[in-house]
Amino acid sequence: MGPLPAAARAYIACAVLAAALCAAPAVRDPSAVPWSSVVLLAAAGAACELLPRCRLALPLLLAGAFLLPPQAAGLVAVPGALAARDVRPPARVRRLWHAAQYALATGAASFAYGLAGPRLVTAPGFPAALLPALAAALVLAAVVAALDGGALVTAEGRSPRTAWRTPLPEALLPALLYGPTALLMAVLWHSPYGPPAALLVLLPMALSSWVLDRCHRERAAHRATVRALVQAVDLKDRYTRGHSERVGRAAVLIARELGFTGARLESLRFAGTLHDIGKLGVPTRVLRKDGPLTPEERRVIELHPEYGHEMVRGIGFLDEARAAILHHHERLDGTGYPHGLKGHQIPEAARVVSVADAFDAMTSTRSYSRARPVPAALAELRRCAGSHFDPRMVAALCRALDRHGWRTGSPVPVRRNVPVDQRSITAEITAEIPADVPVEIPAEITADIGTEISAEITAAPGPAPSAGGPR
Repeated sequence: MGPLPAAARAYIACAVLAAALCAAPAVRDPSAVPWSSVVLLAAAGAACELLPRCRLALPLLLAGAFLLPPQAAGLVAVPGALAARDVRPPARVRRLWHAAQYALATGAASFAYGLAGPRLVTAPGFPAALLPALAAALVLAAVVAALDGGALVTAEGRSPRTAWRTPLPEALLPALLYGPTALLMAVLWHSPYGPPAALLVLLPMALSSWVLDRCHRERAAHRATVRALVQAVDLKDRYTRGHSERVGRAAVLIARELGFTGARLESLRFAGTLHDIGKLGVPTRVLRKDGPLTPEERRVIELHPEYGHEMVRGIGFLDEARAAILHHHERLDGTGYPHGLKGHQIPEAARVVSVADAFDAMTSTRSYSRARPVPAALAELRRCAGSHFDPRMVAALCRALDRHGWRTGSPVPVRRNVPVDQRSITAEITAEIPADVPVEIPAEITADIGTEISAEITAAPGPAPSAGGPR
């Protein structure tokens, strides 16, 4: 990041000055401030910031707003903001900015909470304090979002409408969720059990935060794995770039109409997106061939479902998608491949992906066919329902498109006989993977893919072609 614009520096300086002025009364009259509570909450906040993936700063700030007067509540935020980990550069300026931002927001929340009545909350008064606590939590979220918007305007030059529209909804929900928890901490703080009991509330919250973070990272890893595999397929067969994602989207539309939810719906999305992953095992010159395929070349193409099935065998979260990848070219009448299954011998997920795949192939421009209008593609699916496709899946797709519509893909130009740097191909395959997300693709696989693509494209003699029929 380059140097901050003068407007951003002035904005941050004003925020720091405002936070200092708000805290000044606590320094001038220290007897009016319960310093032991300030120090304990501030130390807990700093400790939470130092722990990896521990999202407990917000309930501590709200507890400070409920327990302390405004001039002291803002001080709770300062040590944690200054000690925060993983701050993007310029780190010092960002830490100072966040310290001022959260000090102002916590002070404002404390002021709003104090307007509703006495600050001391005991167990019998807990229900009555709930609405003021929620109001204070909303004030804290609104001030944080407003100050964030100003930073985006001055530092990045965004329009005010864009800068303030995005952060507010994201800030409100966590504040509302943590408001009652912070109020419970305030009640325990003044109970006979004292501050230790109040801080114990953070333990189950820390555990739930850790579990949710693990789930989020696991889902991110799954999506990154799928993106990397799809990127590799698109690099080999650029005429169908975007096809995989659209098949995944169409498969989800069908699955939702059939009542699929949760993990099963996500599995269908992965199956649709990765249905052509086996093309990584097909020679590039065959995938990009102009004109009709020879019988031998078509037999090679028809091996891609089995290649795909083997490729994802070791990726645990794709176990349920494997059957769809293997059988998405089967037909109800038994004339499909690779195993010639009939009717309900074909797994349900494969029947969903088969319809989604055929629909997108017909509505996309390929080298061997022009895109059909959506109504014409649906008419063709209906005509083949019962022989090639499952009528339930076709009807589900028709209903879904009536409600949601469809955005077709556009052809992607392919450069032929251009020397390719293998390292750049490998980098392109893995570009979508976040650095801190564990992905289930060994690095040597992407390197091998890059080497194979590079070698085949560079060695291909003359203009290399495109397909001679649906594949």
